[in-house]
Amino acid sequence: MNLFILNALITPSVGLIFWSSIVFLLLFFILAKFAWKPILAAVKEREEGIENALKSAENAKKEMESLKAGNEKILAEARVERDTLLKEAREIKDGIINEAKVKAQKESDRILTSAREQITNEKNAAITELKNQVATLSIDIAEKILKSDLASDEKQKALVSSLMKDVNLN
Repeated sequence: MNLFILNALITPSVGLIFWSSIVFLLLFFILAKFAWKPILAAVKEREEGIENALKSAENAKKEMESLKAGNEKILAEARVERDTLLKEAREIKDGIINEAKVKAQKESDRILTSAREQITNEKNAAITELKNQVATLSIDIAEKILKSDLASDEKQKALVSSLMKDVNLN
């Protein structure tokens, strides 16, 4: 009996294994012919898409780094140009200020010289006028004194003789 049970158990198992293997092989061939090629193609396409996306991302990253380096270079050049322009502007400003100072100093010196000359001229004119007034007053006073002193003939003769004595005839 054991054999019968064992045989009964083995026979359906072998048959089941056989038919299961046939079904499996048949399913394998059908899947290989109709399903695996599209599935593998889709997987391969997906893999290529991912690979292309990674390459694109890497290229974009390199391009961004290149743009970033270019931007930094442009910014550095702009800073250098800005500094140069500011330096030139400062130099121009300093030049204008120095030129204005020199011009103002020259104008100041010219005005002072002119004022000094004018003061000297006015002083000389005032001195000359004062001398003329003193001379005129001296002559008027001398004339009045002489008129009063020389009003008589005797005084005139005495004056002439005293002047003659003072003059030494050599």
